[in-house]
Amino acid sequence: MNRREAKREDQRVQSNREELLERMARVLPEDGALEALEGLFLARLTKPMESTLALYQPAFCFVAQGGKQVLIGEEVLWYDPGHYLLFTVDLPVVFRVEEASREQPYFGLRLDLDPVLVASVLMESGFESRKGDANIKAIGVNQVDSNLLDAVVRLVRLVDNPHGRKILAPLIVREIVYRLLAGGEGARLGHLVASSRGDTRRISRAIGRLREQYNEPLKIEEIARELGMSISGFHHHFKSVTSMSPLQFQKQIRLQEARRLMLGEDLDAASAGHRVGYEDPAYFSRDYKKLFGAPPQRDIAKLRSNLAA
Repeated sequence: MNRREAKREDQRVQSNREELLERMARVLPEDGALEALEGLFLARLTKPMESTLALYQPAFCFVAQGGKQVLIGEEVLWYDPGHYLLFTVDLPVVFRVEEASREQPYFGLRLDLDPVLVASVLMESGFESRKGDANIKAIGVNQVDSNLLDAVVRLVRLVDNPHGRKILAPLIVREIVYRLLAGGEGARLGHLVASSRGDTRRISRAIGRLREQYNEPLKIEEIARELGMSISGFHHHFKSVTSMSPLQFQKQIRLQEARRLMLGEDLDAASAGHRVGYEDPAYFSRDYKKLFGAPPQRDIAKLRSNLAA
């Protein structure tokens, strides 16, 4: 690319970023979130905030302004307008909006990913999974390129185009998946597809079981046996995909569900901990503080204060 082409490309990127921000600010003049199109969620915040939901389904996440932190197990990921987040299995993650103010609100979007659509684009595009792809983590941050940004802007434009969205939105979503594949996300997106490698398929089954039975004692030997894997092999592949051990995964689901119960159903810490599978209130409080940075009572009081402000 020569200097003139590079300058034109930079101008295109800058113009797209400005348009995206302008359109999102028009749709969301005040703090809040909404499903602007089917599967497309927009959000605005003028102060730092932490998510309270326990589990998120596979999605492509994008920041138009501000910055966001993602906590997954003991790993911390960061993304901003120059980077996107992609995760392709249901994961118990904590989102923290770190950069947000009245002068420069945080604007972000999430596009839920349909496994059938991803499988279709994978097959039609000709991108192939390679041996070892089963060990690719199901969550990661990558740089936004100009073509991906352009597709995101065109999708958000459809919020103001009710007549065109029915025809154009599915096409643009397919393009976004294609752009992710072209940008090197084939292995990660492969976790969504049922025909992917056997180890990944088995780990997906294990994730489903842990989600449904999070409040029951963890039986690693039983799960590994049912999946036809050794205990060490199960541990290795589970952590490769989720960035967590099975015990950490279950613990995060338990703690986030307990947080939801305390915040939404006004349960006390001991009752919430018992509901999600903790027998010892002190052990629950210790794990809770380690994940959320404060004991249950103080954390819930802070969350309620933020929501009321």
